[in-house]
Amino acid sequence: MVSQEQRRRQLAREKFLRQQQRRTSARRKTRMRNSVIASVLGVVVIAGVALYTTGAFKNDDKANASSATTPSATPSASKAPDPCEKPAAGSVKKLSWKKEPATTIDTSAKYTMTLSTTCGDIGIALKTSAAPHTVNSFDFLASKGYFDHTKCHRLTTNGIYVLQCGDPTGTGSGGPGYTIPDENLKDTSLKGGVYPAGTVAMANTGQKHTGGSQFFLVYQDSQLPASYTPFGTVDAAGMKILKKIAAAGENTGQGDGAPNATVVINKATVTKS
Repeated sequence: MVSQEQRRRQLAREKFLRQQQRRTSARRKTRMRNSVIASVLGVVVIAGVALYTTGAFKNDDKANASSATTPSATPSASKAPDPCEKPAAGSVKKLSWKKEPATTIDTSAKYTMTLSTTCGDIGIALKTSAAPHTVNSFDFLASKGYFDHTKCHRLTTNGIYVLQCGDPTGTGSGGPGYTIPDENLKDTSLKGGVYPAGTVAMANTGQKHTGGSQFFLVYQDSQLPASYTPFGTVDAAGMKILKKIAAAGENTGQGDGAPNATVVINKATVTKS
């Protein structure tokens, strides 16, 4: 017999998938429009790989969805105080590449990524051997300053619990111009259809092998299909920061929107241990 909690989770997943399908369709239309504009102006428009998952993450895309049976959050009368600092001086770089970078990391070594954000430093232990394409891509992008000064554009607080980052446009549709393959989808940490708190995973478009630069950080166990590459784990200090960001809520009051906290990655650094 299916329990009420199992049914709630099933409904949440179904609603999430419907939302991601609609977002994917909208992104396709946007990409088609951009292609027409590019041909007229004589410039190349690179379609970004979004989450969202988040799909949630269909690259908003990302992890990456609201529960169908959980009531929507009631908009608060006043916005929660911003727990984060002002962003460092600087601007987002407009960078794009035609193909995935060649592998330069040592796949047998340990790597860590540090997201120096306006809310504090988030340390991430990377799963190099299990997700070499993904870790190599992040090492490459971080070395080029791709993530520097970018906003974490999405926070979900209902059904799934993630912070989504990695899009220089801040819209959920940006990417590096190339895609990387899915990896590590049978990670032992993904049990019972749950991405546990502390997981860092790739967003995608809902199709296989469509990861780009967007990723999501899980701050509370979240029910998601195992289709988003898990490639890192947040450290204890980073989890406290994620909880602080989540506590400030998101701007729609419905459980899925831009974080009220000013979450900007001042600098991303990947280091070989």
